[in-house]
Amino acid sequence: MVRDERVALSVNDLTVSYHSQPVLWDINIDIPSGVMAGIVGPNGAGKSTLIKSLLGLVPSLSGEAFIDGKSYKSQRKRVGYVPQRSSVDWDFPTTALDVVTMGLYGRLGWFKRPGRKEREESLEALDMVGMRALADRQISQLSGGQQQRVFLARALVQKADVYFLDEPMAGVDATTERAIIDILRRLRDEGKTLIVVHHDLQTVRRYFDWLLLLNVSVVAMGNVDDVFTADNLRKAYGGQIALLDDSNSLMFAASKRDN
Repeated sequence: MVRDERVALSVNDLTVSYHSQPVLWDINIDIPSGVMAGIVGPNGAGKSTLIKSLLGLVPSLSGEAFIDGKSYKSQRKRVGYVPQRSSVDWDFPTTALDVVTMGLYGRLGWFKRPGRKEREESLEALDMVGMRALADRQISQLSGGQQQRVFLARALVQKADVYFLDEPMAGVDATTERAIIDILRRLRDEGKTLIVVHHDLQTVRRYFDWLLLLNVSVVAMGNVDDVFTADNLRKAYGGQIALLDDSNSLMFAASKRDN
């Protein structure tokens, strides 16, 4: 992989508060293009809130986000988003193909109906995640891992340059997790930027090449080998984590609470 030295995402002075309590405080981030970037931190660190505030899904007290140096609002069509699966109403009566096609509405506009070309694009995206055979299946009838693949296909069909993914590996089986990682790596190798909220510390070194350690404010950020250290992890997790040195590798026993 050859990294693009441009900055894909720049965040300046972002602060978010709920009920007068700071959830994110004075966040400044520069994430380079063409990386698989992990966002890691303890329960309540503000990881999901960071993504949602950048996308305008939750309000912020201050701050700006830029994609390739331009305001996020002007670059919105270049951004794809995969939310947490637990945040979605999976009982809504729609098919897997319909869910993926919804990813094209930003390009089409809400009043233009998708046609044959859009259907083929959506089927191709389902094919990429191994779900084409279930295109007509009701989304509520799919397993958790299959639902996650469908949501990934909805992001893929947008053909974005920057993707935000909120816990895409949470609650999926090992086969689905490997499939998701393979797809994300392929996108990265094509020059896309992947920004992923992640909870499993044991896979951080395998999955990511850039890392943001977060606990309300930025603890550390940069290349994963520089950031993913015992000292930085203690700063981020405090008493929630125990680290053991085992043959020059780090083993983790972290709090298993949800984000």
